[in-house]
Amino acid sequence: MDENKVGEGRAVSARPEATVDVPMPELAGVTHRWVDVDGLAMHVVEQGTGDPVLLLHGFPEHWWEWRGTIGPFAADHHVVCPDLRGFGWTDAPPDGYTRDRLLADVVGLLDALGLDRVHVVAHDWGALVGFHLCLGHPDRAASLLSMGVPHLWLRFDPRLLLMLRHTWFQVVIASRLTGPHALARGRQRLPRHLLQEYGSDAPVMTDADVEAYLAPLRQPAGARAGSALCRDFVRRELWAVLRGAYSDQHLTTPTVALLGENDILSDPALLGGHEEHADDLAVDVLPGVSHFMVDERPDLVVERARELFARAA
Repeated sequence: MDENKVGEGRAVSARPEATVDVPMPELAGVTHRWVDVDGLAMHVVEQGTGDPVLLLHGFPEHWWEWRGTIGPFAADHHVVCPDLRGFGWTDAPPDGYTRDRLLADVVGLLDALGLDRVHVVAHDWGALVGFHLCLGHPDRAASLLSMGVPHLWLRFDPRLLLMLRHTWFQVVIASRLTGPHALARGRQRLPRHLLQEYGSDAPVMTDADVEAYLAPLRQPAGARAGSALCRDFVRRELWAVLRGAYSDQHLTTPTVALLGENDILSDPALLGGHEEHADDLAVDVLPGVSHFMVDERPDLVVERARELFARAA
C-alpha cells in the first residue's frame, strides 16, 4: 500500500481493509484519502486551496451531507471534510464515542494534516464537537458556524422539556439492545424517518441521498457506533447542557449558531444564557428551514459561513 507523509501523521491513498466496504457516492472534484489518527483510519474528503475550512457532519450522516457546500467553499478555501469516528468510511471501533475521544480525533486529524488553524462549519453532534474544539483548543479555530445546536449555555426553561419530547428516538438508538437493530435491520425505518421526515413538511433528500446515509449503518460495526454515539456522547452532552455543566467555560471564538425555523429539535424562543459566556456569539434563524439545513439549503449555509469568515479574518 502506498503511503505519503502529511504533517506529523500518515495518510494512505487506498482504502484500508478495516474500513466499511460499501459503495461510496461520487462527487466531482474531490479527493479521498484515509489518515491514520492514533490508530483510527479516518476517511477525509478534500478540495481546493487557501485558508482551511473543516466540515463536521451530524447524525446519522457522513461527509455526503456537505456535497452542496464543498465545491463553493473550495473556490477559495482548502476544504477538509472527514467522516467522524464510526460513520461513513472511517473505522468504527467498539469504543471511543465520548467527548474527549471525539475531540482528540479532530485535533489529531488537524495535526496529521499540518493545519494549525481552521474555520469550523459543523452540524448537529458535529457542532457539539466544534464547540468543544473552540473551548479546549481556541488557537485551532478561527471561527465556528454551528448548525442545529444553539450553544452550551441554555438557561433552563420548563418549555425545554416539551421540546425534548421530540428526541424520543435517542432512547431507542442509545439502548445496547434496540439501538443497533433499529439502525441496521430491515427497512431501517427509524433512521429513514429521521432523514426523510423529521422536522420538515416535505422530503429534503432524494432516495439516493438517503441510501448513501443508510448503507454504512447496515454494517454491524457502523450500527453499534451509532448507538454508542447517542449513548456515550449525545445524550450525556444534552444533560450536561441542561444542568449548566459549562457555566465556567468561556468562548472566545467568533461564532454564529444557525437554527432552522422549522427545526423541531430546537426552539429559537428558548435561546439566551450565552451572553456572559461568549465574546462573540450570534444566533441566526433561517426561515423555512428544518434540522437538515445543509442538505436543504447549502447555498444559505455557504452564504452565512462566508459572512462569518470575513468578520473573523
